[in-house]
Amino acid sequence: MRYLLLCLLLTATGAAYGQNPLPQLLRTDPILAAVARQAGEHRLQILYTQIRRDAQGQPHFRSYSYRLRPGEYFYPASAIKLPGALLALEKLHDLRQTQPELRSNAPLRIAAAGWGQTPVERDTTSADGRASLAHYVRKMLLVSDNDAYNRLYEFVGPAELQQGLRRHGLRRTVLRHRLSVGDQDSTARHTNPLALYTDTTLARPLYLQPAAYFGGRWPHGQRRGRLIGTAYLEDQQKIDKPFDFSTKNATTLVDLQRSLQLVLFPETVPPAQRLRLDSADRRLVLNSLHQLPRQSQHPRYLPADYPDNYVKFLLAGGPAGPLPEGVRIYNKIGLAYGFLIDNAYIVNPETGVEFMLSAVIYVNSDGVLNDDRYDYDSVGFPFLRRLGEVVYEYEKSRRK
Repeated sequence: MRYLLLCLLLTATGAAYGQNPLPQLLRTDPILAAVARQAGEHRLQILYTQIRRDAQGQPHFRSYSYRLRPGEYFYPASAIKLPGALLALEKLHDLRQTQPELRSNAPLRIAAAGWGQTPVERDTTSADGRASLAHYVRKMLLVSDNDAYNRLYEFVGPAELQQGLRRHGLRRTVLRHRLSVGDQDSTARHTNPLALYTDTTLARPLYLQPAAYFGGRWPHGQRRGRLIGTAYLEDQQKIDKPFDFSTKNATTLVDLQRSLQLVLFPETVPPAQRLRLDSADRRLVLNSLHQLPRQSQHPRYLPADYPDNYVKFLLAGGPAGPLPEGVRIYNKIGLAYGFLIDNAYIVNPETGVEFMLSAVIYVNSDGVLNDDRYDYDSVGFPFLRRLGEVVYEYEKSRRK
């Protein structure tokens, strides 16, 4: 299969490809300019990739960046769920080589074998009342469900996660813990026993996976800048020193955008680094990345609780509201510890606009972490919304 070398342009600067439009776009808008003037304080990074289609419809990329610093740490929060989903479905694909009956919607049962682990017998939000890898992928990408990610973490396991990340070129990404359950190094190394079954009766297992322990060394990821803030809260007590992120998940904007490239544009990736996914599982991911919560039947999400822009920060972040007409956003966001991240492919088939845009901003003016007093609404969401709007308008007028 032909490898389109010139498509692989996710680089640290845009200087080699012509004038970088980002500095001018940031300067000319007051909302963006206010943040850009304090870019270091906000740990701001932006990666913008233009897409041009040739006569055969093949995509060609040209990337530009603003303050892109792979060595500067940011907490990725839920943004790492996309590579987690891809590696879970790839593991299933590999298992299918010896168990052809395995499907991503196969009923899944998870047991508990150690401290802090929790079992799963049923999932009442699914159509058949059972958990499955496919259902977890949907919940995780549709509304950023943390438990869904944790179950995929248990299915793949820490060792295979790190190997898969390296294999697909995500070399600065480290997935080393579950989310929102207080996972420490000792518990993150242990994964639950689980089984995949032929049907909802759970009478005949197709695949049994025992409890496992990862005894290896975690990759380092970024070594610098892991101490953030001036203080943090722990057990309702204020600790007057920076919060240490050295045992947390890590990634870069380049890796995040590459994870989109892996699933959206597989033909632009070197053959050895391409995902091993069945077409049905790839469609599952693509549909879950762009579908709005109200469009889901299983699970069912009420618009009052999950508006259209619930997990769409670029172009639509902030108060509840619809997406711009005709626009489809394939994305994964992250929000925690004062960090806001959105990693998006934005497309409007009617106007021919399509581009990738990834950004991270830190909004914690008091310097205290874990106090739930972040500047998401006053600074973070308005910035990401406006950044998406400005780049989208620029794309509409740009000569392709």
